[in-house]
Amino acid sequence: MLILSFPKLSRATVRVRRLAAHLCKATMSLDRHSSSPSFAANGDAPTAAILIIGDEILKGHTVDTNSTFLTKALRKLGVSVQRITVIPDVQELIAKEVTLLSSQYTHLITSGGIGPTHDDVTFESIAMAFQEELHLHPELARLVEEFFGVVDKNSAAMKLAMVPHSAKLNYGTDPRTGQPLRYPLVSVRNVYIFPGIPSLMERAFSGLEHLFASSGTTFHSREVFVDADEAEIAPVLTKLQAGWGRKVALGSYPDWLSNYHRVRLVLDSDSQAEVDKARTQLLDELPKGSVVPLVTDTVSIATAEVYTLSNSGTPLGEKVTTALKTIEAALDQYSTEEVCVGFNGGKDCTALLHLYYAAMKRRYPDGKDKVKALYIRIVSPFTEMERFLQDTIKRYDLELFSVEGNIRQALSDVQERRPELKAVLMGTRRSDPYSHTLTPMCPTDPGWPSYMRVNPLLDWTYHDIWSFLRTLYVPYCILYDKGYTSLGSMDNTCRNTALQVVDGRGVTRYRPAYLLENEEEERNSRA
Repeated sequence: MLILSFPKLSRATVRVRRLAAHLCKATMSLDRHSSSPSFAANGDAPTAAILIIGDEILKGHTVDTNSTFLTKALRKLGVSVQRITVIPDVQELIAKEVTLLSSQYTHLITSGGIGPTHDDVTFESIAMAFQEELHLHPELARLVEEFFGVVDKNSAAMKLAMVPHSAKLNYGTDPRTGQPLRYPLVSVRNVYIFPGIPSLMERAFSGLEHLFASSGTTFHSREVFVDADEAEIAPVLTKLQAGWGRKVALGSYPDWLSNYHRVRLVLDSDSQAEVDKARTQLLDELPKGSVVPLVTDTVSIATAEVYTLSNSGTPLGEKVTTALKTIEAALDQYSTEEVCVGFNGGKDCTALLHLYYAAMKRRYPDGKDKVKALYIRIVSPFTEMERFLQDTIKRYDLELFSVEGNIRQALSDVQERRPELKAVLMGTRRSDPYSHTLTPMCPTDPGWPSYMRVNPLLDWTYHDIWSFLRTLYVPYCILYDKGYTSLGSMDNTCRNTALQVVDGRGVTRYRPAYLLENEEEERNSRA
């Protein structure tokens, strides 16, 4: 909206907009009987359409979050959203959509276009849709005068009080405080006119829930996560949906960013029994072993999961135990202020970070120190690696410091910038170049900056790393799922041809890194 359209009223316009927001913080109807929602004639769940109004949305100046919020909120109330439309600030177009949508759905919710400027035309458009005249609502006029003092009835401020003749004012209580709100939301018939500012719209709707919540309908959803290509399971989904008909809806959504599932399946129904029955059928029909759990937070359970694995008595558990003993020995010798983890986003240091985090939190469960991580930035990093790095910083709440150059130069810089650091945990394995003589704890070579190198993973294999990460559902860089087995820069890294396959359609694809059979081919990804 263009505040500069009224240069002489710039301050007043700001206040008008504040009032416009207040006018939309509605929650409770003055006339509950006449304002209660109607229901579909066939007895099904009530329906809704959402009309987002604003040039700024269509021009990409503003991201629409209101429709997402409203859809979720209405669904929780048993209202089925059937349509979302975004239109510009054009009176004729708004009126046309209001006429169409208000007649087809139980509720029409508009968002945006309320204010004092030339492009705030929602009230005028709704009046046009219902062939009504605008009039100066006396109660709204009183509120505008109360807020601004005595103002001219032709002023920009009074535009907020000009509403269609059949408009109702809906008052209520603030959902956060329980206190009555001073200003109402305007509704016309089954059209509810919300503000466009997301925070105000969300607050207003939270107070208005009772207007939409009396249908008695409850929607039930179940999710199933599948580690299989969508094309592979499509015939199963088609057959099941045909059998369920309208009793259960099945949605299929590919996920290109998850390490552990490729498709998210969503079952929806207004019957708990039907959706549970459908889920059982779905699990029976999907390929064996393709259904996987969704683990959204591996960090908070890291200590319990890592030490449970350590005590499992399995070969991997023994490797975990040995690594933890090395980490714990370092923590015996150094404080957390003196230790950092070398982290570049690769698979080995990702496993190491998870192990160190688990050990540190076990030793200092109430400690406030963050895990310190050293990132030696390379030239031409992959965008996916940089994104994974940022995600990992957030996930583990890392204190990361970044340096550039070769390892010796980087350690020299770190020594100057962070003189308190004494030990660096490294994700080195014996199969790495120049690593066959290393020990779990060894100082840097003569002529290098003086640090204790801590190597918990020395005796781990390539397959050990992948078994650890995937057993505990630890997120890792998505490039490893695209055929890369060892990551460097974009200049010296390529997909591993040992993972190349040609599918049934003749398309060349690459299997994920954890399926590499011959460990000696790991570094074939490096030029």
